[in-house]
Amino acid sequence: MEKVLTLPDSHAAPLSIRAKALVFHDPGSLALLSHVERIARSDATVLVIGETGTGKELIARHIHTTSGRKGPFVAVNCGAFSETLIDAELFGHESGAFTGASQARAGWFEAANGGTLFLDEIGDLPLALQVKLLRVLQERQVVRLGSRRGIALDVRLVAATNIDLARAVEAQHFRADLYYRLSVAGVRLPPLRERPADILPLARHFILGYQSRLGMDQVQLSPASQAALLSYSWPGNIRELENVIHFALIVCRDEVIEVEDLKLVPLSRSSASPAQPVAPSAPAALAEVAPVEPAIDAGATPLDSLVSAWRELLASGQTDLFDKTESALIHAAYDFCHQNQVRTARVLGITRNMLRTHLKRHGLLGVQDDEPIPAHEPTEIPDLA
Repeated sequence: MEKVLTLPDSHAAPLSIRAKALVFHDPGSLALLSHVERIARSDATVLVIGETGTGKELIARHIHTTSGRKGPFVAVNCGAFSETLIDAELFGHESGAFTGASQARAGWFEAANGGTLFLDEIGDLPLALQVKLLRVLQERQVVRLGSRRGIALDVRLVAATNIDLARAVEAQHFRADLYYRLSVAGVRLPPLRERPADILPLARHFILGYQSRLGMDQVQLSPASQAALLSYSWPGNIRELENVIHFALIVCRDEVIEVEDLKLVPLSRSSASPAQPVAPSAPAALAEVAPVEPAIDAGATPLDSLVSAWRELLASGQTDLFDKTESALIHAAYDFCHQNQVRTARVLGITRNMLRTHLKRHGLLGVQDDEPIPAHEPTEIPDLA
């Protein structure tokens, strides 16, 4: 048995910015699909947790389709709006509610009435908006900005995140009551490296999707290239696999994809192999400081070298070490991601709102620079007179 989920018009764009297909071939994936379809039959709020590029929106769409709800599926990226805009975008506003609000406008909740609202990157939602979202979920109605009248809603909410919300709750960046309300029905979407039997079926799915557009016929994966795909750890998950296959089809010869056609470039050394041991966390490593510093062996990871440098700084009596280390990390990550806030937040594993706080504190972001980015999937919201 094998099931494939795809986005509507999934081949409209040449390169993937999100996972556009999910194949359920691996036994673990089939069990996940069964779990998702059982959840879909209820009206429970769902929290989908998974790394970026694993197909969280595809799971949300499948929940909507399987639920039988007649209304629309509306997808909104909570990290795509500034804190000043997201309130009006989610909940709507009345005419004159703020400067520039010349007419009443429905929000995303109203646009999804009768259907499903998918809130991606829910961890980026500011605390003040978390309170309002919790009230909407409890009272099943929304109050627009500038209004005191509630509008009844029939909306199924599916939220998704690639961060650990439990840790965000501990750090007081996310409300505990909202976390428990969202996770009535939880779905953990495993990364591609944990479902290896899905890798080759997904690769073949992408080959079929791209080969005709490139004027090719019956492209094959060589045995060596299949082995390379299976041994790679896929830090970018499904969307990385799609882009690797697309590139391979462009450069391959005689309609056979060889290992040299696969652009497999892990972001870090720890991504090079799924079997490679994970380096110890910094706090655990620092707790093991010994009187005699051991030499870093040839197989040491970059994190090992960093811990060694921290030990030297601690031994030298360096002051303000925490602030200086944090500043160095924020500067390095922001530069590495070419000053892209969304990418930097994902690399660091924090929300975009948390990142903006750090950027401002370390002088990398002024108020005039804090501009919103476009939503990844704009949905038309009708203007209301």
